[in-house]
Order: sequence, then C-alpha cells, then structure tokens
Amino acid sequence: MHVLLVNNAPIPVFAYGGTERVIWDLGRALVGLGHRVSYLVPEGSHCDFAQVLPIRPGQPWAAQIPADVDVVHFQFNPKTDIGRPFVVTEHGNGRDPDPLALNTIFVSRNHAQRHGSTRYVLNGLDWSAYGPVDFERARGHHHFLGKAAWRVKNVKGAIRVAALAGVELDVLGGTRLNLRRGFRFTWSPRVHFYGMVGGQQKFDLLNASRGLILPVRWHEPFGLAVIESLYFGCPVFATPYGALPELVPHDCGTLAASAAELAEAVRAWRGDPRACQAAVLHRFSADTMARGYLQCYEEVLAGGQLNPQPPHMAESAFDQPWQN
Repeated sequence: MHVLLVNNAPIPVFAYGGTERVIWDLGRALVGLGHRVSYLVPEGSHCDFAQVLPIRPGQPWAAQIPADVDVVHFQFNPKTDIGRPFVVTEHGNGRDPDPLALNTIFVSRNHAQRHGSTRYVLNGLDWSAYGPVDFERARGHHHFLGKAAWRVKNVKGAIRVAALAGVELDVLGGTRLNLRRGFRFTWSPRVHFYGMVGGQQKFDLLNASRGLILPVRWHEPFGLAVIESLYFGCPVFATPYGALPELVPHDCGTLAASAAELAEAVRAWRGDPRACQAAVLHRFSADTMARGYLQCYEEVLAGGQLNPQPPHMAESAFDQPWQN
C-alpha cells in the first residue's frame, strides 16, 4: 500500500511539535510493516525513509497527489473532496462547531466520544529513539512538560502543586517571564525554566525527574507529554480530563482537579518507575499505532465509511474546573 501523509508543518521536528513527531514515527512504522510512504509537507522538509513532496501553496489538494497513491492521510480537515480515498486525523480541540470529514479518526476514546464518534487510534511513538532509561539515577525535581503559554496547560497550577508538595519543579516549555497572556513573572527559585526543549536535553531532563505535574484545564485530546514521561519512569499527577484517564494507570500516578489532592499524591507516591515505563511500551508504540491506522485505510479502500455521519464537536473542551 502507498500511503501519502499530509501535514502543514515541516518534518522532522526538534522541540515542540507533537503532530510532526507522531507522523514521522507513523511513517517509519508503516515502512517497517512493508508499506510505501510519502509525505506532502512544506518546503525544506527531509526524510531518510520516505519520499518528501513539497506542498504547492494555492494548488488544489487533488492536483498534488501522485497517481500511484492508494490512500491519503491528512492531519487536518482539507474541507474538500479530493476524489480519492482519504482519512483525516483530528489532533486537537477546536472551537469550530462545523461537521468534520466523514472519515475522521480521533486520537483517544474520549476525544472521539466528544465528537459523536467511536473511531480513534491512540498515538504511539518509536521508543527506540528515546534511548535507555537509567532507573538507578538520583532524581531530584518534578517537571511540567507542555506549551506553558497556553492557558489551558495551567503551568500556574503546576507551580502551585509543586509549592504545596514542597518539591522543585522544572518547567519544560516555558520561560520565567511571560508577556503573551499579560505580565507573568515567576519569582520562586524552586521553579526552573528551560524554554522549548527537544532532543537529548529533553531526554536528560525527563530521565532526572521524579514525576510529571500537569493539571490541564481542558479535555486533553491525547497528551504526548504523559506517555513520554511514563516512558522515563515518571508517575503522572494531572487532572482527570479528556484522554488522561485512558493514559495513566492507577499505579502510575493520580488524577484530581485539586492542587491540594495532587500535592498530597506527589508527597505520598512510592510506586515502581519501571511499571510506569511498562505501561506505554506496547500500547503506545508506533507499531501499534500503525496497525490501527492500517485497519482504517483498508476499510476506506474497500469502500467503507469510518463514521455513519460527519462527526462534530458536541461540547466545549475548555475551562474545566480547577481548585488552586
């Protein structure tokens, strides 16, 4: 099967860029399973295991698809019929109530349910790219991982949890001074900011962490930060919104909508970091993800439809409760 993966951001990715990381690992896994993969992505992208075609801005999508492609996999809603078999992965929480494409796939069960659908494929990653984990290493700090400028990620709440728990916090994805949402300056010397990190620096920081504190205030569609942290043996202390209950086993952290409850859980956790890693190795692997998408591709190629009607946003994902 020849699969064309289409996205509006370049590949590969270094720091922030969850969708780009996922489709890179998906493409590699599909090739490993014996399929041919091409990417249709912005100019300047490159890949060592698949053909890269540059997007031609202004040209219809149908005109940019090679004749020998069997199925097109968009990472956004093309809002047009391309006259070829195609699927769409909806990666985010939008505010647009308009119906999505009929063959839309979501990234968690909760994400699908909130759009009136049952079709989802859990994200997966190529764990071999993350390297070995040193479980004997001394771990001094907890961490927050996400785009801290996004209000829904609630870095302020993470800092509050860390303060109540009496632990130090590394913020991966934010800066001490933030002017994007008004003036915010974090004074505490027990909170350390690293900006947008990637590559080996990110792996080293996760490998030195005692746990992820992520009290998001929206329904998280998936949460790559969660499974990356679990891989490095970090329990997860987060809110119970969106996909998070699907990602965090009961013995690998605590979900609560209260800073006091999460702080108590941070202080009390005595679990096994190796169990945290074991929870993600197969269920959230790139190969498992690729097999899930292949099933969807095959249904569409056989003339089927993934949803009986176009999915649409049934409820807002934003402004979920949080007791600071």
